[in-house]
Amino acid sequence: MKYISKLLTFLKLIFQKARNIIKWVFYIPSKWPRYKKILIRLVHVFILFILFLGLVDMNFLWLFGKSPKLSQINDPKQKTASELYAADGKMIGKYFDENRTPIKLSEVSPLMIKTLINTEDVRFYEHHGIDLRATFSIFWYMIKGEKRGGSTITQQLVKNLFKTRNNYSRGLFGHIPGVKTAIYKAKEWITSLKIELFYSKDDILTMYFNTVDFGSNAYGIKTAARTFFNIKPSQLNIEQSALLVGMLKAPTYYSPISHADRALERRNTVLGQLLKYKMITQNEHDSILQIPILLNYSVENNYDGKAPYFREAVSNYLKAWLKEKDLNLYEDGLKIYTSLDMGMQQYAEEAMDEHMKRLQKRFFQHWEGENPWRKENGEEIDDFVSNLVVKTQHYKDLVKKFPTQKDSIDLYLNQLRKMRVYTYKGDRDTLLSTIDSIKYYNSLLHAGFITMDPNNGYVKTYIGGINFNSFKFDHVMKSKRQPGSTFKAFVYTAAMDNGYAPCDQLNDVPVTYNYVENGKNKSWSPSNADWVFTGSSVTLKYAFAKSINSIAVQLTQKLGWQKVIEYAYKLGIKTKLADVPSVCLGSSDVSLFELITAYCPLNNEGYKIEPILVTKITDKKGRVLYEMNPKKERVISEETAFLMNQMLQGGLHEPGGTTQALFEYDLFADNKTDFGGKTGTSSNHSDGWFIGVTPDLISASWVGADNRSVHFRTSELGEGCKTALPIYGLFMEKLLKDPRYLEYKKKYPKPKIKINKNYSCHTYFHKNDSTISEEPVSPQQQIAE
Repeated sequence: MKYISKLLTFLKLIFQKARNIIKWVFYIPSKWPRYKKILIRLVHVFILFILFLGLVDMNFLWLFGKSPKLSQINDPKQKTASELYAADGKMIGKYFDENRTPIKLSEVSPLMIKTLINTEDVRFYEHHGIDLRATFSIFWYMIKGEKRGGSTITQQLVKNLFKTRNNYSRGLFGHIPGVKTAIYKAKEWITSLKIELFYSKDDILTMYFNTVDFGSNAYGIKTAARTFFNIKPSQLNIEQSALLVGMLKAPTYYSPISHADRALERRNTVLGQLLKYKMITQNEHDSILQIPILLNYSVENNYDGKAPYFREAVSNYLKAWLKEKDLNLYEDGLKIYTSLDMGMQQYAEEAMDEHMKRLQKRFFQHWEGENPWRKENGEEIDDFVSNLVVKTQHYKDLVKKFPTQKDSIDLYLNQLRKMRVYTYKGDRDTLLSTIDSIKYYNSLLHAGFITMDPNNGYVKTYIGGINFNSFKFDHVMKSKRQPGSTFKAFVYTAAMDNGYAPCDQLNDVPVTYNYVENGKNKSWSPSNADWVFTGSSVTLKYAFAKSINSIAVQLTQKLGWQKVIEYAYKLGIKTKLADVPSVCLGSSDVSLFELITAYCPLNNEGYKIEPILVTKITDKKGRVLYEMNPKKERVISEETAFLMNQMLQGGLHEPGGTTQALFEYDLFADNKTDFGGKTGTSSNHSDGWFIGVTPDLISASWVGADNRSVHFRTSELGEGCKTALPIYGLFMEKLLKDPRYLEYKKKYPKPKIKINKNYSCHTYFHKNDSTISEEPVSPQQQIAE
């Protein structure tokens, strides 16, 4: 209390001194003539005004709130959309809070520039930020009962750029009605004068056109021209310019979308200004007045553009880097250059769409009249729909409305309602109940597809699902499912790297794997996909091509399942894998993104390489902030990589190889391209996988329903070569027919090193071979107590 009392005493003394000084400065002798007193009073008012401006600018005693600093004026910050570019330099999308893309003044139609000046600030080139004539004329118009603004273009720029009227550090006096207006006006005057000192008139116009809000999430003239007319700013004509300039007064009130009559009236008012200042003739004015408002309206949002799953993946890919650099993807106007090849992307999207349409039709026919959600034994899951319906917002709203009336809730859940649903023929308006919509959406199959250059990691295609607008979940990077037999590549890689060769032989016989898990003795006796063991001695190359479970399990026994897991991690799998023997048959969930990464060393002479989505980032001034250089790390020997590549090609050449489904596609007529691959199918056909390789490309596809209990019932329909491989086949068929991609027609080169292990063996078909299927076993078969 003692210190507070002293502080109050000190402040009282300061104010007394200040009052005495003011009295002395503003003292006027009574004997002075009247005209002299008036002149002196005017000088006093001017001094007080200048003093007020100074106090506002310095935020004296924190009473007025902060004003824009010189550093802010010299380098003004505005929310600017970041742009995403494909490998060919063409823009594929934006990220923004405010959809703004800055442009140069030379890119704006001269008609638009003249229209703005003649409407908003006719003496723009004559004043220095404050138009005193326009300011004082406000009082004249007030007397006449007219409401006019006196803000110059520079003042409007300050208002838009620094949000001076939106609680910009209001200070104590900023909460007082009337005083608040005087303060923000003072800030705009002061800042306008500073801006005029720092910038030329053309610079000010450029900033203005890039800053103004036209409504409809259109910030800046470039976005406005595209949103309302789908043209460039340089193409704006007189009537379009008049409409846009007229909207600046109140974008919502004069919106041509929601208030066309007001927008027309305001446009014509602007045309009157152009006539007044002789920008147009009377005949031109009268002629343009007859033209209705003609729009080509389309509001852009963050999800517009091409490759939406890829754009979302890039956003997640950059999160850590953006945080480290203190950058905002949606505000800082970055230019992000990517590895995506839009020609390949288009073919990939077409391939997925073509195949998934057919596959979904086949799935509906397969389950016609029945529900596809099934237990391991094939029985329907009775509470499947009821468990999902309770998670919906509609159900929660009904419970609030009818807390004790279950019959009423059931009635409304089964009542038909208007809704828009996704179909492969496009979104469709229909009548469905909540229950029926849940059944429909949970009967849909989904997919993911990605292509990379295995030599540098550049991601060429990326499709996270069947339709981004309806299903935003990314099945490439975020979804993790059982990879089935695609995981066997890691078993065989471990084997090749630890003494085995493709031509080594093992017997296709039943195997029992005894092990300890959590202190308990367990045994696992997996079967082959067809439940048949031939007893034959087969090469590892043949076993891998036909995906024989017994051979993969024997190798795992000899190596130890921990060795298999070690190699999976070494090659690129990052998800924690289950520490059990069945991991060798793909029982542990991984993502498609991880899987394709882990296959790259098998196709690039043994180097692990991280997938690259972004190659370079610049700021809005063109300065390079980030540039990616591919980094390779050798994880297996060149010999092992070569041998595994031979194994992958063996899927086409060995009898009954699961990859031979590729022969259905027009890929081999000219015999100019080497292919390899591996299929995978998880328990009960819940997931279908395919990895396809050529010398310079590697692709991975996945197909399945969101819920693992929804799937085909037979291998004939549900294995990976029927569900996932066709996407790759169609994609490569389209790609290799395009003259732009002839470079990808290529054979694998001969090994650069001497290969000491035998790999040139070939199996000849004989009658007793087991049938072709690489379907992994169910959990009940995999792990037996």
